[in-house]
Amino acid sequence: MLYLLEIENFYSIRTKQVVDLRIREAVDDEPGRFDALFPGSKERAARVIAFFGPNASGKSTVLKALAFIGWFTGNSFQLAPNATLPCERFLDAEALKEPMRLAVEFSGPLDITVEQADEHTAYGTWRYELVIHGTQGRYVVRSESLKQRFRGRGKWVRVFDRHGDEIQGGKAFGLGGYAKVVDKVRDNASLISTLAQFDHKPSLRLRDLAQSIVANILTDRNEISDPDAIRYYATNSASMEALNREIGRIDLGIKRMHIQPIASGPMAFFDHEGLQHSMPWQFESHGTRNFIKYFPLIHAALLNGGVAVIDEIDVSIHPLVLPEIVRWFHDESRNPKRAQLWMSCHAASLLEDLLKEEVFFCEKDGHGRTSIYGLQDIQDVRRTDNRYRKYLSGVYGAVPQLG
Repeated sequence: MLYLLEIENFYSIRTKQVVDLRIREAVDDEPGRFDALFPGSKERAARVIAFFGPNASGKSTVLKALAFIGWFTGNSFQLAPNATLPCERFLDAEALKEPMRLAVEFSGPLDITVEQADEHTAYGTWRYELVIHGTQGRYVVRSESLKQRFRGRGKWVRVFDRHGDEIQGGKAFGLGGYAKVVDKVRDNASLISTLAQFDHKPSLRLRDLAQSIVANILTDRNEISDPDAIRYYATNSASMEALNREIGRIDLGIKRMHIQPIASGPMAFFDHEGLQHSMPWQFESHGTRNFIKYFPLIHAALLNGGVAVIDEIDVSIHPLVLPEIVRWFHDESRNPKRAQLWMSCHAASLLEDLLKEEVFFCEKDGHGRTSIYGLQDIQDVRRTDNRYRKYLSGVYGAVPQLG
């Protein structure tokens, strides 16, 4: 489970900001909403995390940071050798002299090659750190490291350290037999992504974990085209079946979607209650089509126990549909692998369906620097508060300043 994200000098975030999902011990348990970091752990984290704030306050930046880490550790080997990394520093004079820093902490078995955990499996926490700097007009890796802690306590133990061209691996990340590969790791690729190409078992597992972060954003929000969405469903029958189990509840009157081949390629059609003929994709509402485009990200996370990262999840989707999506992640039968949902949105009404431990705010100061804070960090916030009304009235901050 992912429980912490640190961001520094990355897009609109200048000084280090920490998104810490861990729940205070005094907070009552909420089955389906909070999970122990690992079996026997007293520390818990939320499954659903929502970021609120004005336009351009940095909500997307937070999601970009998480999506970037997933992309970099999982797929950066595919980048062209001399390409720059797809990211950007804060753009004031001092920030341009300093590196970007990103880190995540997550929990799980300490033996990353274990296929099936049992009563003998040792659990703990992991910390991945990445430092990127600019050189000759390119962004490249300055350092990359992975550490672990038994039961989440004590000192961090090195799994691997990479500083420039120097790479060292600990016992959990044996590099014997990979010396020639290690010597040729590119300055714009992750050690994990590189070693995974050569069947290094720990790296293969770590790459799989990284690729379980599915996002609609990296350098910008990825607008999925209608043809791409239709082609996806045409070749993924499991997603189509899962969608059809839900779609009637999302758009009243639709019974199912199906794909038919036509001269220009596959086309989606919808069967409606009371209609004699199927309706083509272009006749459906913008909101329905947007939901269908987002659904594969949600389904993949729920199916695999990953992390769905969705920027502006509420675009064209009815406010009553958003709580339903959130409930899928809280439902043990739908989410047996404890997938997480990280999202940004403007639909303040959703605050009434979230606990304070699931809510974070972003706002900018007069110099364009983003700060991040959790609703649980604000004093005297109670479960019974009308969070929708208090947020819009400015009690929590992070609202547009109009007039």
